[in-house]
Formats: sequence, structure tokens, C-alpha cells
Amino acid sequence: MGIPAAGALSAEYVVLPNGTAYQATIEIADASRYEFADVGFMGEKVPLQVGNVTLNGTCSPCNFTWSRPWGAPSVITFDKGNYTVSYLAPLSNNNLQGQFIRPYSVAVTIPGEFSVQNPLLAGISQGANVTHHADNATSVRWDKTTAFNVRFYDQWHENMLWFFFQFMAILALILVVVPYLLSTKRGE
Repeated sequence: MGIPAAGALSAEYVVLPNGTAYQATIEIADASRYEFADVGFMGEKVPLQVGNVTLNGTCSPCNFTWSRPWGAPSVITFDKGNYTVSYLAPLSNNNLQGQFIRPYSVAVTIPGEFSVQNPLLAGISQGANVTHHADNATSVRWDKTTAFNVRFYDQWHENMLWFFFQFMAILALILVVVPYLLSTKRGE
């Protein structure tokens, strides 16, 4: 990613094939710090464990300083300017979400072994444009959003959903048919 133009900030997330981590590349403008935070259950900032952090810009190399306050998100500080921050972060429960202070164009790439097609198992925040590729990979994009959320699933979860539906259908059938048959036998 290049240096961002005013009002055209973008963030790109690529979910790794095993679904346990993602690679993020985020443009920042007129900044001297970047905080590694995830969105908590109540929308609060929670520390995000990251690795392979790089900072790219007009500098070569772009140096930064880590700050890791206890119980708070880690922060990198650097000379004020326009940069691209890249990092690797863990992913849990097949759910990726983020928040921004200003609107971003966000792109999430999900590998082919995962899907977002079944609304009972997946969830995508409003305003998303979903593209399914020939290799079964999925791209989800938002234009000018301050928050995004995408939940995806694998084949095992889809199989378990269909097993559950079949079990419930059999149970419902038993609960409806057996009493009917018993009541007709009594009536004879």
C-alpha cells in the first residue's frame, strides 16, 4: 500500500488459511502513534497481541518505539507523518472486527475453506460488498466505514448445523406423530 491521500484511508485484512490469525495492513495519516487494540464485548478497547509489526512510509527504514502499558493496548510511536502499519494478529471464533476514528475503505479476504454465505452461521456488518471468487475465497469490502465485523464458518460448522436441523425435524415428527397414533388407537 502506498501513502494515503487525504480522505482515502484504507485497511486490508487477510485471514490466514487455518483461520487462527490475520495479516493487517492499515494506512494512517498525519499520525505519530498507532495503538494495537481490538474491540471488546461492550465496544471497549482491549489489548491486541501482535507480531511482525512493520511501519512503511517515506523513511527507510521507518523506526518506531514500543510502549506496552500494563493492562492497556500496546502503542508504537514514530515521527509524525503518513504511514502504512502492518502486523500479524491472532483470530478467535472465526470473527474479525475493527473500529476506526475516521472513515476507512476496508477489505477483508477470507480463504476458500471458509464461507460467509449461510446467514445462520455467518454475519457481516451493514454496507458490505461480498465477492465470491472461483477459488472459493471471499472478499468483503466496505467503503467509508468507521466499524466493520465479519464472522465466517468452515464446513464442519455447516455440517453440524444441518445435523441439528435434521435432529430437530425428527424430534418434532416424533412429538407430533406418536401422540396422534396413540390417540387414534385409543379411539378404536
